Amino acid sequence: MKHYPLATRLLYKAEDVWYIFVQELHSIFHDKGVLIIFFLAGLVYPILYPLLYDKEVIIDMPIAVVDDSQTQHSREYIRKLDATREVKVAYKCLNMKEAEDLYHRRKVHGIVYFPNDFETQLQTLHGQTYVSIYCDMSSFLYYKNMQIANNFVMLDEHHGIQLRRYEMTGKTGETAELLTQPLKYEEAFLYNIGGGFASFLLPAILILILHQTLFFGVGMLAGTARERNGELFYIEGRKEERSTLRIVLGKGFAYFILYFALAAYTLGLIPRLFNLPHIGTFADVMKFMVPFLLAATFFAITISVFVRERETGLITMVFFTVILLFLAGFSWPASNVPVFWHYIAQLFPTTFGINGYIHINSMGATLAETRHEYMALWIQAGAYFLSACLSLRLSSYIHSRLQRKATA
Repeated sequence: MKHYPLATRLLYKAEDVWYIFVQELHSIFHDKGVLIIFFLAGLVYPILYPLLYDKEVIIDMPIAVVDDSQTQHSREYIRKLDATREVKVAYKCLNMKEAEDLYHRRKVHGIVYFPNDFETQLQTLHGQTYVSIYCDMSSFLYYKNMQIANNFVMLDEHHGIQLRRYEMTGKTGETAELLTQPLKYEEAFLYNIGGGFASFLLPAILILILHQTLFFGVGMLAGTARERNGELFYIEGRKEERSTLRIVLGKGFAYFILYFALAAYTLGLIPRLFNLPHIGTFADVMKFMVPFLLAATFFAITISVFVRERETGLITMVFFTVILLFLAGFSWPASNVPVFWHYIAQLFPTTFGINGYIHINSMGATLAETRHEYMALWIQAGAYFLSACLSLRLSSYIHSRLQRKATA
């Protein structure tokens, strides 16, 4: 008999969490702004970004060539350059002024210049010549294409130059080949064979979309509650019997359920629909998403204490999006990130979420092999759950004191 009161209390608390869960879903589906953020942005953004980067790489980027040498070797170099996938020799100019004019008119995105002593230096035993390359730095992809195309041609030309110079010294055939390339090697591009920009960038962007739309939506709901009721996370009915623990659980469960479904769509369907990297198992991806979404949810609830107006979350989201992308350490090596910013990065779920998802989905790692990020997200989920309860408790305490002062 003594167990019934405890069971009754537990049932009451479970019903209370369910009531808060239903109330929060009601608030979400009756707020047009939140619906736009959660569903329109959550469904459209993962499609929009792959469409923008659908071509993956820039092919046959137009460049101009200024050949003051006008010799066989310079013409051979230009022919090989034009044969690369990255660039196309669209213009052969008489001088640099003409090439610069084409560049300023955006007709070309790079210039290659051959000096008049190009052939002369190559024909001597120890001569050294230069090919000047001028790159369009308005886009990293233009610079990348220009460098890759010229590097490939230079390596091929360098091999031929070495063979000819060894022939001058009497070394020919296999001996010369061994001297120019004593060790044979093969290039193997891992995880992004085509060097596609979308395959590199979009896996991180998809995680960031989930985090930022969730963060903004929770902030909008918190701002709306403050504007209407003057209190954060206002819930009607039996308020005096409702603990902060149950409020955080009920609301967090509502956000988690919605975003787990959005995560299945964003990380399961989109990579396969647009042929983005998806060599990891879908089951491992969704298991990994559980602690990530919990950490992101409780992180958003914690930060929402500081949201006073409905629009504050949007400003915060725009401000932090690019910062979170760089702090994740995938676009810039984490080993080169200053120590201070490295520790700051550990505070955000996106840091572990982006890296863990890339490991599983782009590199084919298992959940066990992504244990560091997986466990870090569970620790974050627990820490932010506690901070969400404390922040809500503090907010309620401050609001109660202000109310008592106003009625005194």
